[in-house]
Amino acid sequence: MSATSAPAPTAADAAAWRLRDRLGLAFAWLMGLLFCVVCAAIVIFLVVQGVRFLKPDMLWTNPKVGFNQSTTGGFLAEIVGTVTVTAIALVIAVPVGVGVAVWLTEYGRPTGLARVVESTVEMFAGAPSIVLALFGVILFQAPFLAFLSATTQGHAYGKSFFAAGTILSLLALPIIVANVREGLRAIPDHVREASYALGKTKITTIRRVLLPSARPSVITGTMVGAGHVIGDTAIIIFLLGGTYTLQAVGHVPLLSTLRGTDSTLTSFIYANAPTGELNQPQKAYAAAVVLLAMVFLINVVVDISGRKARELKWT
Repeated sequence: MSATSAPAPTAADAAAWRLRDRLGLAFAWLMGLLFCVVCAAIVIFLVVQGVRFLKPDMLWTNPKVGFNQSTTGGFLAEIVGTVTVTAIALVIAVPVGVGVAVWLTEYGRPTGLARVVESTVEMFAGAPSIVLALFGVILFQAPFLAFLSATTQGHAYGKSFFAAGTILSLLALPIIVANVREGLRAIPDHVREASYALGKTKITTIRRVLLPSARPSVITGTMVGAGHVIGDTAIIIFLLGGTYTLQAVGHVPLLSTLRGTDSTLTSFIYANAPTGELNQPQKAYAAAVVLLAMVFLINVVVDISGRKARELKWT
């Protein structure tokens, strides 16, 4: 029984495929260039408008009441609020994310629990921030968490730095877990076996060998997660109070700040946009260019750590 051979492609078929390849390549180039043009247009517009209205005193003065945009102060409190709430979110998300990533990658037992945890992390990655914000309001208004925010006659407002930072950490958590798991999976098994051959336990191998080797991935996940935290608005509006200066609660230095309310650059831009309640577009553009500079610095750190990760080659 003879096998039937496939017909050889003709010159016309080869020319047609070459034409399709060229059209596909041209379309890919067109979409890539269009994406770059759109991004460049947004960045250039914000930079031009922001630099035009940004004044040095805006960086070290707080918002205040005034009759026009030139007399309403700056946004120092918003910069401090952005840094503070991002730091709180990362202090929570980084150790939890690294721990979850290590457990899922190096242990993964019991299997059923590991699948539930992995699905939960993926759910947080896809959950809208407005849903997380609503959940945070309900959670931090509960009586047993009332001490973490301002209260009036026993009723907790549920708005504070701690509340906003805790819920924002859920945005950074999936990114950190994904990056750390990727870094751990990139380490060959013979590295682990060599450590075991030297008499090291599994936990010592993780702590002394694997995590130091995956440090670039940890840094990348942390910085990308910080970018997501800095750029969120819904959780800030719901849980940070929306006050334009820091309103501490109590007299204990650190705890009064954690229980206090403030705003961030994103909520400041939202309120001062032409469609916002304050309608001060000059302030919005100035704050936007500062926020853009912060995100740019984060991207630089991510790029540097990514290059270091690529330079680390296992043989």
